Amino acid sequence: MFFFDEARFGTHSNVGHGWFPRGIRTGVKAKLGFQNFYLYSAVEVGSGRDFTLLMPKVNTATMNEYLSQLSRELGERQTIVVMDCAGWHRSGSLRVPQNIEILYLPPYSPELNPVEKLWQYIKSHLIKNKIYESIEDLENAVCAFIQNFNPDSIRRTCSLSHCLN
Repeated sequence: MFFFDEARFGTHSNVGHGWFPRGIRTGVKAKLGFQNFYLYSAVEVGSGRDFTLLMPKVNTATMNEYLSQLSRELGERQTIVVMDCAGWHRSGSLRVPQNIEILYLPPYSPELNPVEKLWQYIKSHLIKNKIYESIEDLENAVCAFIQNFNPDSIRRTCSLSHCLN
């Protein structure tokens, strides 16, 4: 069973909290921008296995491409993919491969999807208080981070224990 979601990453700065010396006004650089891309990721929580693709947008056509590539990755293996009820996930033109069955989460329940923890983790390590000069720089940083994320890290980050409390 895989849990699936997508997340937007863009060049717009994400300024977070920080510690600064008392009495010193500290400037924080920020960058405005509207270039972005999306990560589509399915995570098998128990094994830490993931299938992640960088995609240009969220829509039914892109979702169809993701499902097609996930199906090829799975080979003959049958699996359930748990996801939210976004419009492009439930579209009449969504093509679900034979080896994938989709199970939808209840509406407005992102806390039930462990992949949300993955997005928080990535963004806290790569985005918060950092500026990328170009969308390509951000894409390279995100891709390198994902490629170095091992199954143990994914298991810890996406643990279902937060859903059971």
